[in-house]
Amino acid sequence: MTTQSSTAGRLIDVADLDCIYLSYDEPKKEEFWIKIQNMVPWAKRVDGVKGSDAAHKAAAAVSDTEWFVLIDGDNLPDPEFFNLQLHIKSEQEGGAFRWKARNIVNGLRYGNGGMSCWSREFVNSMRTHEASTGSEETAVEFCFDPKYFSMHNCYSTTYPNGTPFQAWRAGFREGVKMCLDRGHKPTLTEFEKKVNNRNYDHLCIWQSVGADVENGYWAMYGARLGTFMIMLENWDHHYVQDFDILEKLWASFSQEDPEQGCRGVENALRKRLGLPITLLDAEQSEFFKHHYSTGQRNSEVMMTEIDVIRRIEGW
Repeated sequence: MTTQSSTAGRLIDVADLDCIYLSYDEPKKEEFWIKIQNMVPWAKRVDGVKGSDAAHKAAAAVSDTEWFVLIDGDNLPDPEFFNLQLHIKSEQEGGAFRWKARNIVNGLRYGNGGMSCWSREFVNSMRTHEASTGSEETAVEFCFDPKYFSMHNCYSTTYPNGTPFQAWRAGFREGVKMCLDRGHKPTLTEFEKKVNNRNYDHLCIWQSVGADVENGYWAMYGARLGTFMIMLENWDHHYVQDFDILEKLWASFSQEDPEQGCRGVENALRKRLGLPITLLDAEQSEFFKHHYSTGQRNSEVMMTEIDVIRRIEGW
């Protein structure tokens, strides 16, 4: 492994790290696995492990390097990622990094489905999702651990729309999670103040954009239903990490027209939650995604979100 020490930490070549392809039930997982093997010949695979915490621990178990790269089953990396070096600062040792992904449905660029790099120490010590020990913060997310670093750059594309069910589930999960305040469900009166501004924007985009792609209406309907059910019907948000429960829930909606379903809950979301959502058609969605991506360029591979804010604001 190529490791260079410096006073600010150390540099590691990404190509020297184990690369694990983590798949579960993604409809294009076999097709993507072939593409990833051609791109990353040293890649390994973990498939079909139930539970996010358990699946990540299974990935750590097959890694022979202390740090390893993880690729989700509906993600295709940019080849340039594997030519980069990681600059790991001393305070980041034993942590995890998550880069942004481009979402093919709505054009959003954030950590959901993105490339990640984990230390085995972090993975083996964490207790999240189905293994959470009662903390609201870890019940549905990894990201609140102080050693989990959200990165600025975007090095992959996520395709959560291979089937109506996959698109609906992806939207539903984000429609729930984007409503939470560090894992806690806010009340109706707290909603606008408690939800993180960026999450609020992402929530509205999930519920408005995507008619130009296959199963895009299902993703929007799922996102709207997730928010509607957690905030207006008191659905237990802890269930969002249980794929068996989500599959049973899907059976209740799978025969509906997703476009009409979107319209059916729109009034309640707009009036009772104040969400400024709208249902963009295919041409409008394509227009939004084209202009939304303008100006979003990569910078240093190890630049975190807070580093970018500091530079912008001149901290």
